[in-house]
Amino acid sequence: MARAVPPNCDDGRVPTLTDLARRACLEGPDLDWVHALVSDWQLLADLSFADLVLWAPLPDAGWLALAQMRPTTAPTALADDVVGAVRVARDELPLMTALAERRICREGDPEWTRGIPVRHETIPVVSGDRVIAVIERSTNLSAARTPSRLDLAYLKAADDLTRMVAAGMFPSPGEEPALVRSPRVGDGMLRLSRSGRVTYASPNALSAYRRLGLTADLVGKPLGPLTARLCASREARDESLMVAASGRSHAETEVEANGSVVQLRTIPLIVDGARAGALILLRDVTELRHRERELLTKDATIREIHHRVKNNLQTVAALLRLQARRLRAPEARAALEEAVRRVGSIAMVHETLSHVPDEVVDFDDIAGRVAMVAGEVSAPEARVQPTLVGEFGQLSAAIATPLALVLTELMQNALYHGLSGPGYAATGFLEVTARRKPGLLSVSVIDNGAGLPDDFDLESTSSLGLQIVRTLVLTELDGTLEIEPRAGGGTQVLVELPLDEPDSS
Repeated sequence: MARAVPPNCDDGRVPTLTDLARRACLEGPDLDWVHALVSDWQLLADLSFADLVLWAPLPDAGWLALAQMRPTTAPTALADDVVGAVRVARDELPLMTALAERRICREGDPEWTRGIPVRHETIPVVSGDRVIAVIERSTNLSAARTPSRLDLAYLKAADDLTRMVAAGMFPSPGEEPALVRSPRVGDGMLRLSRSGRVTYASPNALSAYRRLGLTADLVGKPLGPLTARLCASREARDESLMVAASGRSHAETEVEANGSVVQLRTIPLIVDGARAGALILLRDVTELRHRERELLTKDATIREIHHRVKNNLQTVAALLRLQARRLRAPEARAALEEAVRRVGSIAMVHETLSHVPDEVVDFDDIAGRVAMVAGEVSAPEARVQPTLVGEFGQLSAAIATPLALVLTELMQNALYHGLSGPGYAATGFLEVTARRKPGLLSVSVIDNGAGLPDDFDLESTSSLGLQIVRTLVLTELDGTLEIEPRAGGGTQVLVELPLDEPDSS
């Protein structure tokens, strides 16, 4: 009988495979082997048409279920989840036999479980030279039928892989676990002989090669040379192609021909110490690769657009700067110089966006550059350098562009109007603080300058810069804005902006 262990760890977490394996004293290479097996045993479950449960012996003579896998090619034999269950050793003779004798046990008649006939087998899991666990393979016999050629090919491959597991040859020592997006059994399967010739091709595998340009049958053909001929028109051939297609070593590669792309995964079969051929799993990834290329093209186009917008904005700023130098009226010149700074702030954001693969930027870099520019153009008699505290983090372009303008206006306003007197050369300060919380960004701009006029009203202020700030914060950023006198002299501004979860960091 099996009894359930507590579902959570001492800290309240659901136990992971590592947590359970360590309860069974599996550490180091043995733990790595268990992870590699579990990452790739969907293949064995699908080929076997059976459920798999990985049992590890416990120090107190019990058995602990570390992992479970159901097949996608057949009905399950185990309706319940058994991960974390414990069995008493004396009730589990097949597990003990597989552990002690290092052999696959198929003894016994099928058992009836909830009205379903189930056949159980036990497979020793060998790591190095020791049996570290046992796989219990349970097959639902209620859907038994006359096996097709596909079924027989699957079962033969499952038998070979099972024997490799019992010999410590699967998963392959030293190989990385298969990728999540690797081909699966149902995507297409080829069986190769020792010489690399195709002895069986599933219908899906044959269809994939038809799309590559194959006009004949696959069976009986040497897969390596055949695949190479189909790809002969490619300018540069991946060297791993021949290795994967010939079945000589574990490999994953892609074949591209005739406008189609097929992904290959090779699993050499080593049975009883000798090569028994290979399994080739494959799937057509043509549409997937086309979409990926379209996304890459789209990203490159967007980056190029940001680069050109930045160049155009810098050209506009240069023209405005030239025009300002020709003007004699101080007010008109100052207005154009302010426009130059605003255009430059927007250009900074587009320059950053032109170097990133998506529409998200590290705003701390932009804020630092805005502060540096603001300090350089501040009143010569003051020369107050803004100080940045905290982190803005990653922000989307939709937030970064208006926020850069808001910071520009607030810093320029503080430096030009609050800290422009000669008395601030040594004691003046301007501090920008960013605080990031889940779903919220708070930015405060504080100075110890001349402060606000007694009749200050944000809604009716004549300051164009503050009007721009108010419009951007309330309308573009959907945030809040507070401007009030600072205790001890000066002004403090608080801007709070809501952030969507994708923008949070």
